[in-house]
Amino acid sequence: MRRFKLSLRAQKALLGVLFTLPFILGFAAFLAYPFFQSVIFSLSKLSIVSTGYELDFVGLDNYRHALLVDPRFRQVFVETVVGMAARIPVILIFSFFAANLLNQRFRGRMLARVVFFLPVIMGAEISLKMQQADYMQQAVSFSESGLLPLSVLQELLLSLKLPLAFINFIFAAINEIPLIIRSSGIQILIFLAALQSIPKSLYEAAHMEGATAWEAFWKITFPLISPLMLVNVVYTIVDSFTAPDNALLELIQNAAWTGAGFGVSTAMSWIYFAAILGILAVTFILLGREVHYES
Repeated sequence: MRRFKLSLRAQKALLGVLFTLPFILGFAAFLAYPFFQSVIFSLSKLSIVSTGYELDFVGLDNYRHALLVDPRFRQVFVETVVGMAARIPVILIFSFFAANLLNQRFRGRMLARVVFFLPVIMGAEISLKMQQADYMQQAVSFSESGLLPLSVLQELLLSLKLPLAFINFIFAAINEIPLIIRSSGIQILIFLAALQSIPKSLYEAAHMEGATAWEAFWKITFPLISPLMLVNVVYTIVDSFTAPDNALLELIQNAAWTGAGFGVSTAMSWIYFAAILGILAVTFILLGREVHYES
């Protein structure tokens, strides 16, 4: 009897299916029903009654209301997408820079890694509240002492006759520093794992061939960490667009309970979800070509 044998490509495809099987089963068991139910809600008007709720089909009217009638959704939507798109490269650059530093050998390296990952362990919401309380306390102490470092810095930059747009960019970057650090814990670990997976022998061979550190980075480091770099980009996009301080998510939540209703709120959620999928699709198209997978 002839034994059935799968090709190497079929074996890899089967392993991929087995790897994603827990997610597929979990989605089918716990998420599929609310997923399709939300589609029905976005096409209906939901009314609370004594027995639960009633749905009146309105078609795409909820989407029309979200895009054309609601006075704030489009503005907050554009501001959120543009703001997150500008923040994501900064988070990735900082994460890669921090991972390179933490990959060096120095005393207290383990403690430094814990410090960078601490906001993830504590939770983003807890860290956000602590930082807000710390900022308020610092503002009070500075105002009592008569010293306001940011205002002094602003006066200094203005005295140098720098462009106002450049000064505003500097202060926006300063205000983003705590958020960038708080949002970089997972990315630093992923980059750190990628850097540590590169064989040292490749760098030794490149050094013997006379390659500079810059050439070694572009010929060895960047290609070998590119798969996990794509993972970091996707994770950062999803994490940034679902952050607890996201103004658009707050607007969608308020629309459900104090605004236009649950149907319009669900329609807003689907519009936001479609935008994130579009950004992820563009990311895979643009960056997927540059990813190098070892054979």
